[in-house]
Parts: sequence; C-alpha cells; structure tokens
Amino acid sequence: MRRPGASAVAKPGSAERDRRGNEAGHGRDCTIVAALIDTNVLVYRFDPRFPDKQRIALRLLRQGIRESSLRVPHQAILEFVAAVTRPIGKQGPLLSPAEAYLEAEDLCNQFEVLYPNGALLRLAIRGAATYQLPWFDANIWAYAEYYGLEELISEDFQHERIYGGVRALNPFAPA
Repeated sequence: MRRPGASAVAKPGSAERDRRGNEAGHGRDCTIVAALIDTNVLVYRFDPRFPDKQRIALRLLRQGIRESSLRVPHQAILEFVAAVTRPIGKQGPLLSPAEAYLEAEDLCNQFEVLYPNGALLRLAIRGAATYQLPWFDANIWAYAEYYGLEELISEDFQHERIYGGVRALNPFAPA
C-alpha cells in the first residue's frame, strides 16, 4: 500500500491491473492523481496585480509540491520565463531575467517536468483541429492527454470541460 499523499502516475495497463486487483478482494491504494499545471498559474504566483489569483496559485503550487501531485510541461517553463521578464506597461517586468532563471530552475527541481516528442506534437495538431484550441493551448492539452493526466489546471480552457480524456479546471473560476 502506498503511503497517503504519494504520487501515482498511471503506467500503460496499470488501471486494468488495479481494477482486477480490487475485484479480487485486494485492498485499495491511497493515491493522489497527478495533474498538469499551466503557465498562467506559475506566473500568477509572482503577479501582485491580482492578489486573489496570486494567493490561489501559491496555495495550489505548495500543495502540489507537498503531495507531488503536479506535473509541469516543458513548454510552461519556457512560457513562464518569457512572461515574467516581459515589461508590464510602465512598471517593468515581474522578475529580472536572473530571478526568472532561478525560479525556472526551482520549478525543475520541485516538479516532475514533462517533455515533448513527435507523438505529442501530432496529438497537439489533432487537438487544435478537433477542439479548435489555440496552438499553444493545444500543446499544453496534448501533454496532459499524452501522459495520461486526467486534469489540466489552467484558466485558458473552459472550466470543467472534458477534452479527450482530460478535464480542464480553472482554479480562479468563481465557486
């Protein structure tokens, strides 16, 4: 039995084995299902213009670290650095390039980072066409679909909508 709070990423065929094991009378595992986190949540952590979103993002990320329940796509780290170092009007960027690079490195150390491949790219192309998603959103969705993650945490998708095998959750949506 896994310890409560331990992460579990489904491996091909593991759901079938788990279902058979439970049907045979074996005990249930206590697992936390991993979710994919989008760039906007990472950026809001540093954006004081939106204190409620900043608080929610911080809480979500801390919980994800504690439970090892969040995965970060490679694309989100690239977008994060670009977003937080871009000037915002007259106030300047949220972070200096040096600070952004350190934060990006911390993301790599704190979360499991998922990387693209040819199959994921082809899935993103099909997702963009099927769901009429903007290109970068289709790529983020493809990470979740490809890696078998059931939830995608982002404000860029329709809240609670299911895209293929992935349910989009907007943590900033009104309750």
